[in-house]
Amino acid sequence: YLCCPILRLLFTACLLSTMIYTSIVPYETVLTKSANVQEEIVNKHNALRRTVIPQARNMLKMKWNENAAQNARNWSKECEKDHSPQFKRTITNSLCGENLLFASLPVSWSDVIQMWYDESKNFTYGYGPINPESKVGHYTQTVWATSYMIGCGVAHCPHGQIFKYFYTCHYCHGGNNPATFTTPYKTGIPCGDCPDQCEDRLCSKKDFRDCLVQMVHNQECPLKKILGKR
Repeated sequence: YLCCPILRLLFTACLLSTMIYTSIVPYETVLTKSANVQEEIVNKHNALRRTVIPQARNMLKMKWNENAAQNARNWSKECEKDHSPQFKRTITNSLCGENLLFASLPVSWSDVIQMWYDESKNFTYGYGPINPESKVGHYTQTVWATSYMIGCGVAHCPHGQIFKYFYTCHYCHGGNNPATFTTPYKTGIPCGDCPDQCEDRLCSKKDFRDCLVQMVHNQECPLKKILGKR
């Protein structure tokens, strides 16, 4: 594991290098211009987000964002073992979070996302990492309630001595805010905050989604009295 220090958690996650895989796939099958790959990435995230423990009452359903994806592809092509500067992961004035992974062989996006999510074993809701050495930033960004736009990219980096495949996902709006880092979502009955705007345990309708994001940024919205403060 190569991971950023705790002070870098704001609107970013961590970088992970791995040589442990459950499946090796042809590189061409993970390129994110493919609609099937985009669907795999979105569906995997939503499957994990709807089954978090403890359950989430305000988890937003993710959707693909091509602008975020292009930024992620561009950064992967840089083959830099570090996070992108903030201006390279911004869309329509929204700063996006970032999860990174270097691999020695191409692996499926489902495996990549699962590896990020599996950091949950080192995380206790409301408390944070189980110890100071635990890496949890990938997990918290993956399940950050208000990060509902996702875009990812991968590149082959042939000059890497071991890790030659660079995976990048951008999450908008960015999560891992230190002020609420230990509570990446609100606990309760799934869709408890959006009972009339729910799709399979995820909040999905635009008016709820936009209001929830506005509240995080201390802005007013018509549903604020119903939702309460984050």
